[in-house]
Amino acid sequence: MMWRSIKSLTTSSSSHILRRGYASEAVPYRKVAVLGAAGGIGQPLALLMKLNPLVSSLALYDIANTPGVAADISHINTRSEVYGYSGEAELGKALEGADVVIIPAGVPRKPGMTRDDLFNINAGIVKGLCEAIAKHCPHVSMELLLEQVCLYVRVNLDGLVELYLALVNMISNPVNSTVPIAAEIFKKAGTYDPKRLFGVTTLDVVRAKTFYAGKGKVPVAGMLDMWIYYTDLVSFFGSEVNVPVVGGHAGITILPLFSQATPKANLSDAEITALTKRTQDGGTEVVEAKAGKGSATLSMAYAGAVFADACLKGLNGASDVVECSFVQSTITELPFFASKVRLGKNGVEEVLGLGPLSDYEKEGLEKLKPELQSSIEKGIKFANQ
Repeated sequence: MMWRSIKSLTTSSSSHILRRGYASEAVPYRKVAVLGAAGGIGQPLALLMKLNPLVSSLALYDIANTPGVAADISHINTRSEVYGYSGEAELGKALEGADVVIIPAGVPRKPGMTRDDLFNINAGIVKGLCEAIAKHCPHVSMELLLEQVCLYVRVNLDGLVELYLALVNMISNPVNSTVPIAAEIFKKAGTYDPKRLFGVTTLDVVRAKTFYAGKGKVPVAGMLDMWIYYTDLVSFFGSEVNVPVVGGHAGITILPLFSQATPKANLSDAEITALTKRTQDGGTEVVEAKAGKGSATLSMAYAGAVFADACLKGLNGASDVVECSFVQSTITELPFFASKVRLGKNGVEEVLGLGPLSDYEKEGLEKLKPELQSSIEKGIKFANQ
């Protein structure tokens, strides 16, 4: 953890904290930063976060073109204020005081390109961004300090305050490697908290739900889950179908647990195998359908927004917020693993177990481990070279 005297907090950070502490809003002040906001995933993701009533301040960052994106989105009549930041010199301002940092930055997949092919480019991008996060994102929550609630802040006997990183939502591929990279960068900076680093695997869950509902002929979403989000009549995000997806976020490391899917559908073993394969190859399906002109940007933006919404709800104290995510884990012998995670005010409140697996899923679990281990080790090696 990172320790720093209260007196050393910067003026701008203090201003942000005071606004958080004394705001009279119905929900807490929450700042969300999107890194890579001008890209194919970043723009629709920024739009969805602008619609989220839990977001107070939306910071959009990219190496170029961000002011235009920010200006466009800022005209939408929802609660959050929007700020655009462009270029490395403004990255710190974008990150300062953020509660949630979402990272879709990086190059997209192209036909014939695997997630592993993206590694050399995206790993460098992620490393630089995480170094900036470690520098600019530790902050205290003044309202919790004033209430003497030690969730974000712990004061030791010497009067020092422990500063916690924002919740970091990693979208940049290959997630199986970029999350370990981020962990190593934060460890070097003394800011690593495994409860606050997430690999966003929600798109695998979204696909598994959609494909399962289609094949099983069950409703994928309830009637109350229509787009009435901004009016706050009901929650935008939600679904009657539930399919846990565990493992990792690439190819065979993606393991949907259709045996645990609800509601139950009478599917054959062959259908389950086909659904598993389609979920694993969902990204390739989109890349090929776009014929070299893009990757899964819109569905990824939606999935990223779903997970960020869950993080914000957890931070705000909502109960029983559970999503699948690629996190530091002990439920297998692998140091990182995707499974259901209970979210709360500290980020990860609990990493949930795998539950009962079918024989097919047990076999898939053993098959994915070597590849996932290799990807994790590759990320750790890159971060420490």
